[in-house]
Amino acid sequence: MVRESGSRFEFSLKGSAGLIVAIVVVAVLLITLPGYRLFFGISVLIGLVIAGGLMLWHRLHPIKDAEVENKRPLGLE
Repeated sequence: MVRESGSRFEFSLKGSAGLIVAIVVVAVLLITLPGYRLFFGISVLIGLVIAGGLMLWHRLHPIKDAEVENKRPLGLE
């Protein structure tokens, strides 16, 4: 298979470079778009409430060893 030059633009970011680009894009959107600030703030607030609720639930209802069927799914010792 031979690729035709110029037929398709392919750009890939992996690892920390992709994370940095994502952070920069979010920062630019937060600075330039006021509506995005409100949406982002509400989304973060909802995420924190759900994460806090899950942490509280698992702190109050810990998983017991008897509730876990397969304790070593990979067979590792």
